[in-house]
Amino acid sequence: MKILELHIYGYGQLVNVQITNLNDFQVFYGENEAGKSTIMAFIHGIIFGFPTKQQTAELRYEPKQSTRYGGKIRIYHENLGVAVIERVKGKAAGDVKVVMDNGRMGGEELLKEITANFDKSLFQAIFSFNLHGLQNIHQMKGEEIGKFLFSAGTLGTERLSKTEAVLQKELDIRFKPSGKKPLLNEKLQALHDINGELKIAEAKNKEYTNLVEKKEMIQQEMKEINMSLQEIGKKIVKLNEWKRIESIVKDEKRTKKELNELGEIEFPVRGIERIEKINQLIHPYKAEIKSISERMDNLKKELTVIQPDPSFLINEPALLSVLDQVPLYDQLKQEKLQCEAKLLAFEEELSITREKLHLSINEDDMFAINTNIYMKNQVEVVSRKRQKLDEVKEELESHYQEEKGNLEELEKEVRFAERQVLSKQERLSLEEKVGTGNAKQVLEGELRAVQDKIEFYQQAKQRDRIADARQEKQKKVQFFLFELISAAVTLYGMLTKQWFLFSLGLLGCIVAAIFMTKAKKQPKETDGDRTLEGLREKEKQLKQKLQSAQYLQFTMLEEQLMLDNERREELQIIRIKLKQQQAQYEKVIAKFEQWELETAQNKEKLLGISHELKIPEYIAETFLLEAFELIEQYKVICREKKQLDVRLEQINQQQDEIVKSLNYYENLYLTEKGLDLYNAAYLLRNKLKEEHGKQIMYQERMLKFTDLEADLTQRTQELKHLQSEYNKLISSAQVETEQQFYELGAKAEKQAKLIDRLDALQSQLQYSILSEQERENFIQMHHSDELLTECNQQVHLLQTNLKKLQEDHASIKYEIQVLEEGGIYSDILHHYKQKKFELEEAAKEWAIYCLAQEILSETIEKYKNIHLPRMISKAEEYLSFLTNGSYQKIHLQKSGPGFLVERKDHTIFEANELSQATTEQLYVAIRLAFAVTVYEQYQFPIIIDDSFVNFDVNRTHKVIELLKGMERNQLLFFTCHEHLLPHFQRENVLFLEKGAVQIIS
Repeated sequence: MKILELHIYGYGQLVNVQITNLNDFQVFYGENEAGKSTIMAFIHGIIFGFPTKQQTAELRYEPKQSTRYGGKIRIYHENLGVAVIERVKGKAAGDVKVVMDNGRMGGEELLKEITANFDKSLFQAIFSFNLHGLQNIHQMKGEEIGKFLFSAGTLGTERLSKTEAVLQKELDIRFKPSGKKPLLNEKLQALHDINGELKIAEAKNKEYTNLVEKKEMIQQEMKEINMSLQEIGKKIVKLNEWKRIESIVKDEKRTKKELNELGEIEFPVRGIERIEKINQLIHPYKAEIKSISERMDNLKKELTVIQPDPSFLINEPALLSVLDQVPLYDQLKQEKLQCEAKLLAFEEELSITREKLHLSINEDDMFAINTNIYMKNQVEVVSRKRQKLDEVKEELESHYQEEKGNLEELEKEVRFAERQVLSKQERLSLEEKVGTGNAKQVLEGELRAVQDKIEFYQQAKQRDRIADARQEKQKKVQFFLFELISAAVTLYGMLTKQWFLFSLGLLGCIVAAIFMTKAKKQPKETDGDRTLEGLREKEKQLKQKLQSAQYLQFTMLEEQLMLDNERREELQIIRIKLKQQQAQYEKVIAKFEQWELETAQNKEKLLGISHELKIPEYIAETFLLEAFELIEQYKVICREKKQLDVRLEQINQQQDEIVKSLNYYENLYLTEKGLDLYNAAYLLRNKLKEEHGKQIMYQERMLKFTDLEADLTQRTQELKHLQSEYNKLISSAQVETEQQFYELGAKAEKQAKLIDRLDALQSQLQYSILSEQERENFIQMHHSDELLTECNQQVHLLQTNLKKLQEDHASIKYEIQVLEEGGIYSDILHHYKQKKFELEEAAKEWAIYCLAQEILSETIEKYKNIHLPRMISKAEEYLSFLTNGSYQKIHLQKSGPGFLVERKDHTIFEANELSQATTEQLYVAIRLAFAVTVYEQYQFPIIIDDSFVNFDVNRTHKVIELLKGMERNQLLFFTCHEHLLPHFQRENVLFLEKGAVQIIS
């Protein structure tokens, strides 16, 4: 399948965009946000359906600037031919319409036939890949790369490796042979623990088991009694039912006996009524048949009088055709006058056009001039090129003046800056004077050292103050606690009159008060404070010395030297700008030279076209396009003039044919000869109306005769049918006379009444619960009342026994309840069964994942044995080409998915041991080999989106050369990298610019 054209109604930022004449190798180039992703999504969307609003992973690309959503794609299919696929906004995936060149039309079903039932995900996995696949390789660990490449060679994506990893992860979550945390391991351990508790509880449950057995025995006896009660209850119900229907059953037997005595009577249903009705119908039919016969004889006589002329009516269509052409004669007359007037106007236009062109050539020479689409395109291109060159010239002149002004301005700035800087001699003298000022630098260094020491001593003093404050606070807390304890001891000794404790506490309070008073005294001046004062005095002296006149002069010299340095740097920057401006100026000069070359080439083309169009050079230079349009106009007028000449000849022929045909019918049917056209047509039309009147009257009488004939036939048949029905009724009753028929009917009526009574009795018995056999048995029984009394006594006895058993059952049930409340056996048993059920369900789920993993492994093995060898052979060919023969063989891993790659020196590498670029080349070789081997029967376009941006120049050249050699599939290559364009022919590149497609030839 090859995509020929794209027409985007509205898709993302692209609105009303047409892309035609797509090549077998088509490159789409554009910067970011130029519409490359939109075009790729448009191709996928039109062929496979728009993403639904629930599919948040894909963008819908609904246009913001247009109400039309969708578009159409024109494709060529190898088997079905050319088709147009159009999809617009509609149901979830859009409404699709497919139109084939052979006229066949359809929807989704026809589209599936074209796409061989491929869906979007399968198509993207096989024929569409991008940088995402290579980025997956970048992000993988070493051991995962082999599995990823194998998956790409089997499914076209990394889906296989991901699926295998997911299955293994799910299995590990559920069970590990030596694990403890997996779900099945935990449930097995829990079940084992509960089973031990269950065995302990079961040993204490013997009494409980005996009570349960006894309870079950009583329940069985109660069940048997209930069944007996149900049987006796049913018997009592049947006896009561028999008492209700006994009289009806006996009446039914008497009615059946009377019917048997009458025997079988064969008499038609409603026979008396039917034979009387037939007798009433036979006599009117006979009278009506006689009347119809008399009317038919009268109509036959009338038809012989009004029969029309058949020969005139046979020629009616041809005559009407001639008469209908009489108004056309006048129209042709008017049209002839108009054509003659137009011919004069065309002659005038041709004369004016010849004067404008100022060409001395005839019409045949004019028609010989080539004005086809190609020539018109050349004329337009040359004219536009000339206009564009004029615009470029104006722009270059403006640019030239601007760059020239900037260059002169920068030259002035350089000269001014050169005058501002010091000369070499002045600068050397200044540097010598500044060099003698090293004493100032020594003083400044000494000052900085003193300031650093002052800062160090200040920080040390601050740290000492913080430490003293913290220590003083701790001492205060200790003294406070000691004084509080002493006060408590003093108070306790006074209250208990223990004077020793009182004295001890009082002494402690006095000692604590003395120490607290000493702690509040100010600390003495330290050695650090004296050192700090000395350093501050020295700092003051150094500052005064630096501010003296001698050192101020050194400062001025240094500032002067720094100013000169800054001016030299500015001069250097301006010189760099001047060089850049000179380069810009030279570029403008080069563009002028290029413009002159293009102008000469365009003029050469223009002269060639003017010679071919036979236009003078001075006209072609200024009015080439206008002259070409006048030549086209001259040709159009000449063609129209020829058409008018042909039409005039046709009009004359039609007028002659009308007059000739009318004269023929005038001579054939009219008595008057030599009439004009309109009188002859009038008389022929009147004669036609007269014959039509006769024909209508004849047809009306004939239709009436046919109706009477049909009525006669119908009445005759109906009379025969009535007579047949009469005979059937007599014969069906097996009698010979009508009197015997009536006597047999009386007996049949009595039999019907007995049958109706029997049906009524049986309808009363049909809802009875007693069967017919049971009713027969009850008729033979003469003591039904005594039997009913006996059944009631049995019910009473059984109910008494049942009540006693229910009391015993309640007692045993209470004892079991007491045992259950005293133990936990039933709870443990329930818990055990619940855990066992949970384990079985978890094991089923684990088995499902095991089976899925096994099926996946079998599928991989089958693929390895059937499809993979051919795919690997083609991938080896591609890899060898991409690596210039450095890597020549691809081998399968003996166990598990993955590939081994053999270098030309027969060294074997795993996929993770290859370099990053070689791994990407291997991925590209596998993907392309997969598309052209496993799916070689499906020649879908291969869509590639910037998948080779990480390759160097040589690798990029090789992979593009490989793609160019794949002739079976159309290739659509999307890129935003300009350095790739030289690898492609210019006619194969489409340039995308911000929502619009521009084809640059």
